Amino acid sequence: MSTTSVLRPKLFHTLKTYDRQQFARDAMSGVIVGIVAIPLAIAFAIASGVSPDKGLFTAVIAGFMISLLGGSRVQIGGPTGAFIVIVYGIVQQYGISGLIIATFIAGVMLILMGLARLGAVIKFIPHPLIVGFTSGIALIIFSSQVKDFLGLKMGAVPAEFTDKWVSFAQNIETVNLYAVGIAVATVLIIMLWPKITHKIPGSLIAIILTTVAVYFLKFPVETIGSKFGEIPSSLPSPVVPKIDFATIRKLIQPAFTIALLGGIESLLSCVVADGMIGSKTRNNMELIAQGVANIFSSMFGGIPATGAIARTVTNVKNGGRTPVAGIIHAITLLFIMLFFGKWATYIPMPTLAGVLVVVAYNMSEWENFRSVLKGPRNDSIILLTTFFLTVFIDLTVAIEIGMVLAAFLFMRKMIQSSEVSILSEQVNEDDDNEEELLLISSKIPKDVEVFEITGPLFFGAAHKFTDAIKFIEKKPKVLIIRMRYVPMIDQTGIHALEEVFKEVKQRGIKVILSEVNSEMLKKELQDARLLFAIGKANVTDTFDKALERCTILLEEIKQSKNHTV
Repeated sequence: MSTTSVLRPKLFHTLKTYDRQQFARDAMSGVIVGIVAIPLAIAFAIASGVSPDKGLFTAVIAGFMISLLGGSRVQIGGPTGAFIVIVYGIVQQYGISGLIIATFIAGVMLILMGLARLGAVIKFIPHPLIVGFTSGIALIIFSSQVKDFLGLKMGAVPAEFTDKWVSFAQNIETVNLYAVGIAVATVLIIMLWPKITHKIPGSLIAIILTTVAVYFLKFPVETIGSKFGEIPSSLPSPVVPKIDFATIRKLIQPAFTIALLGGIESLLSCVVADGMIGSKTRNNMELIAQGVANIFSSMFGGIPATGAIARTVTNVKNGGRTPVAGIIHAITLLFIMLFFGKWATYIPMPTLAGVLVVVAYNMSEWENFRSVLKGPRNDSIILLTTFFLTVFIDLTVAIEIGMVLAAFLFMRKMIQSSEVSILSEQVNEDDDNEEELLLISSKIPKDVEVFEITGPLFFGAAHKFTDAIKFIEKKPKVLIIRMRYVPMIDQTGIHALEEVFKEVKQRGIKVILSEVNSEMLKKELQDARLLFAIGKANVTDTFDKALERCTILLEEIKQSKNHTV
């Protein structure tokens, strides 16, 4: 069993060689990441259409569980920008209670994915699809912050992308220049602060400076307190949501989207972290930890959580090397919420809008977007389809259609790579291998036809084989089917072979399968009893052996005819 599929938390492994020096580094990193997570947790919650305290609850509870049970050394979990679109849509359609239940169900799904060892599979979701929906999410996040960034005096922001911008244009005359100034200052501080130091995040400095300015200068802008009221200074009591079959049917689709996106984001974050510290994440254990974290988050009234790439990178850069750093990050968040949470109510809404605009820019992956567009045509189609569906329709629909489209385009490519050809036709058409083919052709006895299958023989390409067999110009006595370049075969391919065998058998033609070298291929054919039907002697490992078998069969046919006469 691969070490990456072991179902054992990484914390237990790292504690075997843990020492005081590493604890000091983990503690420092955990405190820093905990401070970094405060404004992001609040901002993500507000952008998702829920109160800021739910973001803090999620960061504390889910962040703790992900580090305690996860398969990564350095993963930091909590609410992320990727979930904003999903959470906002669920809240609008099903309310807070629907979101809590969907998050709980998604947690169960993630646990089942981990137990089913799907950690490696999720990582192979097409890159263009990931870039497409991530860029789409970034554009939606940016759009959702325009109201607070400009300080527009308007009602609720419409849910639809086009309606949002129409509403913004209609209310542009209500722009608040104080809000614009604060938001722009926030963006500039975040962008320029790294030139001073990387130890303290620019977002934290921007929040402190703008909050102090608004508090003392009395700028007329909306704050967290004026919009949402006080932030609780304690965790709520856990409550297991009541779930029945009707509720599961109603929320299964958004729950699956949460689970799929959570799995993708967490494992992508792990890939980045592994590259930075040279470790190997236990992917399936990570999925289980994400599932447990989302279950507990929902029980405390929180929102979906996953691995946060930016906070994980911050953890690595500040010396965190074990899950202890993530645990301390969660404890730091809890401590700040309990004793200093009331001060968060003074944070201006334009400041959070500025923070999220930077988050959206970082999520946009515009360089990857441009790179994929310049790549193969199929990748561009997947990218643009997923992007536009995410922006204009729905993220759930985008992922579903994007996956189906990617699968169909891949199958189309495999079908194009699969060929069924007659050797004599190849001699006339394939100039590159003409000498080799002429040599082989010269060895083929009279009354023998040779077909060669190239590429996977699956449901998308099986018709090529059956169609080619129908166009045999002359009736041979022996048909050799070369399979040296067939890496795999599915049930449809096996059925096609069976049908061809039955048809040519009725016409009195003997069949030889040549160069069936793959053990997997042999097993598939054996399980289908096709090898038994054709005859073990008529299945050869080399083409020369197939020709030798032809000679024997032709002699048997000749003797049989003489005997009949």
